[in-house]
Amino acid sequence: MPPQRATLLQVAQRAGVSRSTASFVLAGRHLDMRISEDARQRVLRAAQELDYRPNLMARSLRTKVTRTIALVSDTLAADPYAGRAINGSLAAAVAQDHLLFIGESEGDPVVEQKLIGDFLDRQVDAFIYASMFTRQVRVPKQLKGHPVVLLNCLTRGVRPTHHQIVPDELAAGWSAASTLLEAGHRAGIYLVGRPDEHVFAGRERLAGIREGLNAADARLAGTVECDWWPDSAYEAVSRALAEGWSPAALICLNDRVALGTYQALRAAGRAIPEDVSVISFDDSEMAAWLRPQLTSISLPHYQLGWQAVEKLLGPPTDPAVLRVPMPVRRRASVTKPAVR
Repeated sequence: MPPQRATLLQVAQRAGVSRSTASFVLAGRHLDMRISEDARQRVLRAAQELDYRPNLMARSLRTKVTRTIALVSDTLAADPYAGRAINGSLAAAVAQDHLLFIGESEGDPVVEQKLIGDFLDRQVDAFIYASMFTRQVRVPKQLKGHPVVLLNCLTRGVRPTHHQIVPDELAAGWSAASTLLEAGHRAGIYLVGRPDEHVFAGRERLAGIREGLNAADARLAGTVECDWWPDSAYEAVSRALAEGWSPAALICLNDRVALGTYQALRAAGRAIPEDVSVISFDDSEMAAWLRPQLTSISLPHYQLGWQAVEKLLGPPTDPAVLRVPMPVRRRASVTKPAVR
């Protein structure tokens, strides 16, 4: 049998104080109740000697507060890269003395409904509703009336009904353009990827790239369309190079596209960055593994998770969209334009 846990009454008896005095000390209310320093020290010493831990279940039944958060996502937790948002949420929850429960639906609405129902049965205090990819969502009806923050997703409509924490993809696009402009590129800048209007990241990145270039009176020279995967990028870039295409700089819509682009450039005898500068988005582990290492604009997964918990547990404010900055990780794939 496990050892019987010490009770608050036993702590009080060992310290020679009343049960209420011991309770006030352990709750940090000794100053409010004008409890002497000597009594406080006796209570703390007794609690340590008895290895006293408060009965959180009893406290939650009394206060209706469980100090727990539930994070419900589609496939966020299963991805080792995007899963850093879970790490950020966990760290922020621990910092505020909360437990974080995690549930993943794999995009199945029936599973999601059951997860939320189970969490409600366990009386969690608040919810983070998260998505693997930034997209528009409908907040489940079960969450109505409960504190909710959206992580990496947005609701439809002009006025937000909940805090929504998303990466600042628009500013990231501007940063990609600025990085090339600062290196001296003005012409021969191409986009690699397919910026689908219905994909938040692609749409926002492209808009930011255009705004950044326009501010310097520069323009994209064109787009090499491909899916956001290495093989598709390799085929599209190889085909364009075989037709005589000669870019000065390439902006890839993500690191997987950059991987395929690297392979196509090398196969065609083009050196990075001496012949062609390459910049990308996401800053996955792949960016540092490539040679030369890839300059990439980081998706701030950890910060997204941290900010979601901060908003959820912080002082009440009007719902708003919080765009988290995406820093540029400067590496060896960008340099000044080659002399042609």
